[in-house]
Amino acid sequence: MVEGFFSGVLPIFPRFAGKSGLPSADFKQIFDLYYPAVHRRAAYILGSPEAAEDVAQETFLKLYQAPPQERANLAGWLLRVATNLAYNHLRSEKNRLRRESSRFLAELAAASPSVEESCLQSEEMRLVQAVLQRLAPRDRVGLLLKYSGAGYREIAAALDLKPGSVGTVLARALARFRQEYERLSGGG
Repeated sequence: MVEGFFSGVLPIFPRFAGKSGLPSADFKQIFDLYYPAVHRRAAYILGSPEAAEDVAQETFLKLYQAPPQERANLAGWLLRVATNLAYNHLRSEKNRLRRESSRFLAELAAASPSVEESCLQSEEMRLVQAVLQRLAPRDRVGLLLKYSGAGYREIAAALDLKPGSVGTVLARALARFRQEYERLSGGG
């Protein structure tokens, strides 16, 4: 099949450089002649023209750096190298996807709280809500505004206070919150 694939093409370029690689002129001729077929083979295996370009380039890099000893079937050699590189690419992509998905699942498991942690967080939220309900409205609103990111001027306007007294009001509200929290949570 491979031999008929390049029928009508001169299969041998006489001036191969031995172990040191190909002369540039020969390489350019070979590249221009065989690149479409090599790219087509890689694209067929990979299903991606972009990945096939990478494989085709790597195939010709191998040819340039270490041409085959037997030059009678250069087309077959190039297609075999491209096929092997394409399968290697698929294997490495499959392994990469497996690593990434296992890493993602591990991160997801670490990020999502366990049932015990969820229960504790839920209990903590109920306790905070109960403490807030027991505070005076001014203390409750002041703390909620502060921990929602409001500035002292906004808090002063909402509570009808002078901006200079907001810090004192919040400090006292926080002290009352802590005291009530300790009482409801059973001390500690």
